[in-house]
Amino acid sequence: MSNSKKSDSYYVVSNPQPAADDELTVLFTGSSQTKPGHKPGPKVVDYYLLHHVQSGRGTYTCQGTTYALGPGDSFLIEPGKLISYQADEEEPWFYRWIAFEGPMAAAMLQQIGLSSQQPVVHTGRKRSVGVLYHHVQTVFQSRMIHANLKANGYLHLLLAEYAEALQPGQRSSPQLTSSGEHIVQQAIHYLSAQYAEPITIELMAEALGYNRAYLSTLFKRHTGLTPVTFLLRLRTDKARLLLRERPELTVEQIASSVGFHDPLYFSKQFKRIYGLSPTDYRHAMQRLES
Repeated sequence: MSNSKKSDSYYVVSNPQPAADDELTVLFTGSSQTKPGHKPGPKVVDYYLLHHVQSGRGTYTCQGTTYALGPGDSFLIEPGKLISYQADEEEPWFYRWIAFEGPMAAAMLQQIGLSSQQPVVHTGRKRSVGVLYHHVQTVFQSRMIHANLKANGYLHLLLAEYAEALQPGQRSSPQLTSSGEHIVQQAIHYLSAQYAEPITIELMAEALGYNRAYLSTLFKRHTGLTPVTFLLRLRTDKARLLLRERPELTVEQIASSVGFHDPLYFSKQFKRIYGLSPTDYRHAMQRLES
């Protein structure tokens, strides 16, 4: 049976507790089996709007370009852009949509490469995309207390699906696309985020997908330090901050907080780098501030 035989329908549900000051807020979501030739626009909206076509066909016009779309295709409408979209006369589409806003929205869309210049994503028959739209609808229908948080989570997952569709293959061969500087930045980010954990350079190399010796050589060439020395400096520098700002913490607690599980080894390394033991450093800082 063709879509043109289906009765048309329209359903929308709003966020029961939108937070006006959030970095990202899902406003509403809905679905519609459109009539043949159904055409919203030309119009503008003041929020971001994503549509996902689950069946049928239609066209989307944005920035003077018209895109022919079908099942598995999604399209983005940006705030303030003049757009229109129209259901096919023979196979009018059934689509779902999600509206959102907030300062984080533009950055996230830019990061995945979705914009009015590239407003269409082809996800094929991947069922998970439509399911995520449906999850947001279910959350809003439930009127649950944390609907906003859940809807944000589903929107993040949805944008991750789109990122994968727009940038295929990036994950599989980072060595082919990464410069040495980019690889070192990845390593610095890894160490800076996990310095308090029991990490090793072997673990980092494995996590980033590079040979340990290659990564260490590259790291030293770009920073002047080996990864081991960089990690040691990072940990002792964080400890120095805690010694100054958290007088209620013992030296042992601070050592543990920055990734040293042997307080004596921590004290020895701290004194080697700064010329004072952690306790003497703390006392010196207290005298300066008094």
